Amino acid sequence: MDWLTELLQRPPITWWDVLDIMIVSIVVYELLKLMRGTHAVQLAIGLTFVTGLFYVSRGLQLETVNWLIRNIVGYVVFAAIVLFQADIRRALVLFGRAPFFRYLERTESDDDTIEEIVVAVSTLAARRIGAIVVLERQIGLRHFIESGIPLDARVTYDLLVSIFQPSSPLHDGAVILQGSRVAAAACFLPLTVNPRLTRDLGSRHRAAIGVTEENDAVALVVSEETGGISLVLDGDIERDLGPEQLRARLRTLVVRRRSAASREAGYSFN
Repeated sequence: MDWLTELLQRPPITWWDVLDIMIVSIVVYELLKLMRGTHAVQLAIGLTFVTGLFYVSRGLQLETVNWLIRNIVGYVVFAAIVLFQADIRRALVLFGRAPFFRYLERTESDDDTIEEIVVAVSTLAARRIGAIVVLERQIGLRHFIESGIPLDARVTYDLLVSIFQPSSPLHDGAVILQGSRVAAAACFLPLTVNPRLTRDLGSRHRAAIGVTEENDAVALVVSEETGGISLVLDGDIERDLGPEQLRARLRTLVVRRRSAASREAGYSFN
């Protein structure tokens, strides 16, 4: 009964203890959310088994097993970093998008730019010309921009439609927009490896999903088979959007207002 007596004699719990427990609980909860549906689940199960085996071997005095576990743990950590680098990068990206980092956000596209994009995408969809347009938000896309042809031109309907014409040397690949500027065309994007996607999604849709899985960008895809317009965010795809739906979604996602007072006055960032 000594342990029970010791437990009852512990100092009272303060508000700082409650705060400490809440922070740890939130961190554990967020980690479990990030791990759900990824290979990290199997890694967590394996580490839990190894940890349990370590304490069992120490309690039962299995010296060989205990020595083996103590010597391979360090190598397992480095192996996990290499094998699960994509999941680790995704977790760090999501952490960087936490609410308390929003004051570092950059200015986004204005309404005129959104209108140019919507008209261009709708025109391409009507002509069934395949296209993929990626809009950069808070997380930079410099790595993907450098893989394409730099343009640094203002976003216009004519430019976007011209780029994706089949006769254009820039029609293969993606166009990346930074605010109201076309940063580059013919950019290469990573294809998603999500096994749960339907088989009717082509390479453009998979590239759009792949790039948005790694950052907070918004990707627009025009299917050359169906002429449908899709919007991809955080690896989730919204298909068969009309011009009005697309316009409303883009205004919500990439147009930000100055402040409550500025919103009342009707001003926006340019």
